[in-house]
Amino acid sequence: MPVLVGAAMIAAAILLSTLVTAVSTRFIGMDSPNDDNVWLIDRMTGNVYKCQAADRGKASCEPEVATGSIGQPPKR
Repeated sequence: MPVLVGAAMIAAAILLSTLVTAVSTRFIGMDSPNDDNVWLIDRMTGNVYKCQAADRGKASCEPEVATGSIGQPPKR
């Protein structure tokens, strides 16, 4: 019985660490050297936000409509 409890604890720890990793890497930021904007991409929903911060602190983000798409990779 103690082996099963230990195995369940290890499984729960692995699942919890996977959940924390997925939530913490949800957004990707891409900046452009030509503007003061940063594009924030939500990896779970695919939404794209255009963020801008005038000074240090919290940035204001507005949803942007992204045009185009990434095509399917060629089949080999």
